Amino acid sequence: MLAPNEITPAQLLRIIGTPACPALIDVCLPDDFTAVPHVIPGALRHTHTDLPRLERRLSGRPAIVICQKGRKLSQGVVSALQSRGITAKYLSGGVIAWRDTGAPLAPVAAIPFNAAGETLWITRARPKIDRIACPWLIRRFVDLQAKVLLVAAAEAAAAADLFAATPFDIEGAEFSHDGALCTFDTMIARFGLSTPALLRMAPVIRAADTNAHDLNPVAAGLLALLVGLSRQYRNDHQQLEAGIALYRWARDGQDEGHDWPHARA
Repeated sequence: MLAPNEITPAQLLRIIGTPACPALIDVCLPDDFTAVPHVIPGALRHTHTDLPRLERRLSGRPAIVICQKGRKLSQGVVSALQSRGITAKYLSGGVIAWRDTGAPLAPVAAIPFNAAGETLWITRARPKIDRIACPWLIRRFVDLQAKVLLVAAAEAAAAADLFAATPFDIEGAEFSHDGALCTFDTMIARFGLSTPALLRMAPVIRAADTNAHDLNPVAAGLLALLVGLSRQYRNDHQQLEAGIALYRWARDGQDEGHDWPHARA
């Protein structure tokens, strides 16, 4: 029977990538992390010796604390957070149990953290497909506190240098199209995010972003919805916040259809 402040890898896998997912905090000791320099997608690395800063980073958000084996380290941090009034649970079995289920681990070296331990990204303004899907992916599976700048296409490369930001979906950037693949594909590969739902989303986004709607029957609908959002929002950041609902469709709704007249028993 699970402890009240415990969550299993299967339960976490069910909520990761959704708005319901708490902040994931990786407190693995340096030696353990050096041996396996990967994190559960979206997890922030933080030392267990600086809990006041962790409290500030959480800003009241619930947390799931992760260590190598889900024992004394994560359980101690959870208790300390709870004593500060923060809702927190620890991952049963830690990173090892998560890995043993076959769930993905993201290589931290691939994530462009700056000296402050943050990520700052930049792309072209007026986002449509990739430039909506990629910030969503970053904020749900890479860095939940990621910041994104959107500037005119002609200024994007120069602005990336000026602000020390990581460019994406810009021609020639590290995170961009690769042959027939779109930027969303590139990020999934680079960050090791090969979950069934994300891999189901990828061809839809690729087909919509490259205007190859014959490759996937959902692509034209996705394009229509996101073009509509771009007309609805004059502020690009508001449009990013609106995001896309494609993930829940890809995770557990792709088999649902609709009929008329409604089938009756």
